Amino acid sequence: MTDLLAAPALACIGVGGNLGDAQATVRQALADLARLPHSQLLKASSLYRSAPVDAGGPDFINAVVLLQTHLAPLALLHALQALEQAAGRERPYRHAPRTLDLDLLSHGDARLDSAELTLPHPRMRQRAFVLQPLAEVWPEQVSAAELAAVADQAITRL
Repeated sequence: MTDLLAAPALACIGVGGNLGDAQATVRQALADLARLPHSQLLKASSLYRSAPVDAGGPDFINAVVLLQTHLAPLALLHALQALEQAAGRERPYRHAPRTLDLDLLSHGDARLDSAELTLPHPRMRQRAFVLQPLAEVWPEQVSAAELAAVADQAITRL
């Protein structure tokens, strides 16, 4: 296999946006993720509205997707970044408001820590906007204690 393709893995992707018509953008991203090569969308959560965490701008619309993929972690990351760019994502500064944010949260049992990608995502267990939708699509991956720890973060299922 090449460095682009790997054994099949279950990837977990956080989807969000808070600029423009964020609900439409997130829904389009879910459709785009379902069409990624060498991948199959297994589950997508409901949409959630959440206040920005460590960021400014309007509320975010968020979801979590489970994707069965043969893409290696970095190949999947690059595919996600291409979708962000196609949706008009700009990165003027860290934590800037964004049209689309696609975070690779996990990729099978891969453990990576590089300048480009850290897996699993280092802050995913600290964010209600990840844990709530993740609990919906993959409940065995989220404990009651983790949900309780983020209960003070404002989030609403749409």
